[in-house]
Amino acid sequence: MSLLFSTASATWGIAALATGGVIVRPWRLPEAMWAVLGAVALVGLGLLPWRSAVAGVLNGSDVYLFLTGMMLLAELARREGLFDWLAVVAVNHARGLPARLFGLTYAVGTLVTVFLSNDATAVVLTPAVYAAARAAGAEPLPYLFVCAFIANAASFVLPISNPANLVVFSAHMPALAGWLQQFALASVAAIGATYVALRLNLRDAIASEVLVARIEQPELGHGGRIAAAGIAATALALLSCSAFGLRLGLSTFLCASAAALVILLLRRQSPWPVLKGVSWGVLPLVAGLFVIVEALGQTGIIAAINRALADTVAASPAGATWATALLLALASNLMNNLPVGLIAGSVLAADHAPQHIAAAALIGVDLGPNLSVTGSLATILWLAALRREGATVGAWQFIRLGATVMLPALVLSTLALLLSPAP
Repeated sequence: MSLLFSTASATWGIAALATGGVIVRPWRLPEAMWAVLGAVALVGLGLLPWRSAVAGVLNGSDVYLFLTGMMLLAELARREGLFDWLAVVAVNHARGLPARLFGLTYAVGTLVTVFLSNDATAVVLTPAVYAAARAAGAEPLPYLFVCAFIANAASFVLPISNPANLVVFSAHMPALAGWLQQFALASVAAIGATYVALRLNLRDAIASEVLVARIEQPELGHGGRIAAAGIAATALALLSCSAFGLRLGLSTFLCASAAALVILLLRRQSPWPVLKGVSWGVLPLVAGLFVIVEALGQTGIIAAINRALADTVAASPAGATWATALLLALASNLMNNLPVGLIAGSVLAADHAPQHIAAAALIGVDLGPNLSVTGSLATILWLAALRREGATVGAWQFIRLGATVMLPALVLSTLALLLSPAP
């Protein structure tokens, strides 16, 4: 018993150190390094069999394909000038009004998140918004914050809006009609509350700006149009996969690869410059997190949570809904929502939890990460996109804003969930 306890304690200690390294980034080392070091330590110290570690890595295969496809599309769009072209479109539609540019950014971010996923908002939209703000003569950061927060706030409108949705529900994914019935009101509450909170918090920074009213629209080249077609095809493929219950990763990767192949053949270029522009460090980060979750699962945490959840549901179903949403929101910021979603999915599958508890878990996992920079993979991707543009956001700077944005949205969306009919 004591040996089991010491093994579990060591596993949790390594997991905590690895997660802390991802969040704090000591010595400015990449987030992926800490996740990989944690995974290697778990195997090297005999706390996790290597076969289980390999199984943990393989569990993320669809996520790797999805992320690779999205990052490849983003790099193609950047290199072919699609972002610069979209930036001019946004500036001209804003007509020199900062509030209009802010609202336009929020609306586009919502649509991209809903139909392409929150990771696409972080990877694909963020560079376009940065270019639009610079072209308009605006300070980019307020508009970049929109990309980070709407990526999580709109991520449970559809099953495809966040890869974490697939992780949490797994084989128990509701039909699309049932999903909309349960999450439509909660999504409206989350998106609306997040907009109001951001608008109030950033009003001074936005109101003080004088923007360029109009810029001459450049012509979008063949490569840019192909990149745009690839993004559109990916959106259609994701919707089709969602409707038929298919995995998202392979279709995303194939659409991006096809777009890249056409552009490279058209340009008669080598693929290496495009591949070098992709932030490949995200993939070992995700793989390391999957291994850490595999190790945590062997400490008995799934069974313990099952017992606690069953007792809470029996005592108060409404109280269990609130507790599930709030606790998973907090846990997502302490551990990142991908491992939390994996644990939640295992608990829900093992315990056959009521539908409203599963829905509350999803809201906590999806929306809770708006508190911190490393709460979700989308926000980590957003940070990587910012660094590519030479911009930085500190952890405490994000938390100060996130504390006033996330909590009202979480409370209102959970309340909306309780008021919504079960599917």
